[in-house]
Order: sequence, then structure tokens, then C-alpha cells
Amino acid sequence: MKIVKYICAVIVLLTLSINAQSHKLFTEILKSHVSDGWVDYVKLKDDARLKEYTAALEKIDPDTIKNADLRLAFWINVYNAFTLEIISENYPVESINDLHKGGLILGQILGTTIWDYEFIEINGEKLSLNNVEHDIIRVEFNEPRIHFALVCAAISCPLLRSEAYEGYKLNEQLNYEAYKFFRDKERNYFDAATKTAHLSKIIDWFEEDFGENDQDIIKYVAKFAPVEYQESMLNETDKWEIDYLSYDWTLNDIIHMPGKDSSD
Repeated sequence: MKIVKYICAVIVLLTLSINAQSHKLFTEILKSHVSDGWVDYVKLKDDARLKEYTAALEKIDPDTIKNADLRLAFWINVYNAFTLEIISENYPVESINDLHKGGLILGQILGTTIWDYEFIEINGEKLSLNNVEHDIIRVEFNEPRIHFALVCAAISCPLLRSEAYEGYKLNEQLNYEAYKFFRDKERNYFDAATKTAHLSKIIDWFEEDFGENDQDIIKYVAKFAPVEYQESMLNETDKWEIDYLSYDWTLNDIIHMPGKDSSD
């Protein structure tokens, strides 16, 4: 009997280890409900697979994931999946800001935003979205590209990828999202005449992740900017200025998708 229990325990551990390294179910969910970065929350709300996936994430011990890319992919998926879950559970909402206690500004001061709420439990440890992003991902991984992969359910966020992040191709995925983010004129655009980089507020909020000063930021952004601006940004860096764009917190709901008929 003890042998049977031991074998069952080993199978469970192996299954969790495999799940930690493959996020196929999340990809299936995303492909079903995400179109060009916009989320169909009406249908996602009734999709039991999302809860199945987040429940599987909760059973995984991240310390057993030794490979750095697998670990980072795991945590990015945790952030995005639980963001989708908390929105779905409260849908309909016009913005993730509707879920803060005290609103966005007061909530940030008091620590009562939805990002501070410990509704995630991974391997028995209660976590908030802020814990996942700031205390785990940004501390453990020196990877600025995560800011183009983590999606906070707002229109000005990076576009949500229609597949999960996977460790075996994480570098390729992060590079793609960085190029897409900086070549999306709704989120970033460049003016060669005035040498002004009009950048997402995300870069401003996390500027220390991209360099020590504006010149460092310009050089970092140049790697992913449209090719026609790269040479000037790299060779005339001190002549470039940064203008940070306003942030649209409207929900990245597919009903807000440009050209989308609300009656569809």
C-alpha cells in the first residue's frame, strides 16, 4: 500500500513538473478568446478552462523549476492568467481601475489596488499581482522585456499574446513582443525631425529597468524601434528627447476593438 501511495505521489510531482514547463492549456484558452490582443471577456467569463489552468498553476512549486527561462515563463503566465481571471470574475467592468478600493491614486497610496490584493496562491503562498511582478519577476530576472509581456488588461498595455509563454522559446517570444510594442504607433512613435521618442508611460514607470538616464533608455529602445530611426537614436543619442504618452486604462475588451461592431 505504501508503495502504491509513493508511486502516486511521484506521478503527481512529475505531472506538476511537466505542467510547469508546458502551458498548452493556456495557449488554447488564449487562442479561443484573444484576437489581435483584444479579449472577448463575455465568452472567457464562461470558460471553465481558465479556472482549471489557474488551479493547476497554484499546485506548482516554483522552486522545482530550475531552468531560468522556464521559471520566467511560468511567472509571466501566472501574472497574465490571474489578471484575466480577476477581470472575468468581476466582468462587466469598464477598467481594471474599477476593482481598486479607493480608486487608482488613493488605492496606490493606501496599497488597496487590485494589484495589492492577495488573491493568488502558488504552492500555498498567497501573492498579489504586485508580488509577482515586483517582488519576484523584477527581482529574480534581469529582463526588461517582461514589461512588454505582462498585460494589465488596459488598452495602453502591451497587446496580449494569443499563446502562452514557454521556456523553450521565451527569448524569441519576448523579442517579438518588444519589436511589436515599439513599432505600434498607438503605444510608441518616433519623430525624426524633432528627434523625439514618444514612448509609453510604461517606460517612465519602470525607467530604472531600462537604464540610468534618458540616453540609456533611448539606446535600449533603439534596438526595437523601426529601422529608419535606429541609426540616429544610437549615434545621436544625446540629441533625442523623450515624451511620455498618456495611458488609456479602458479595458482591453474586444468590444472596444477598432472597427468592431458592438452588435457582433
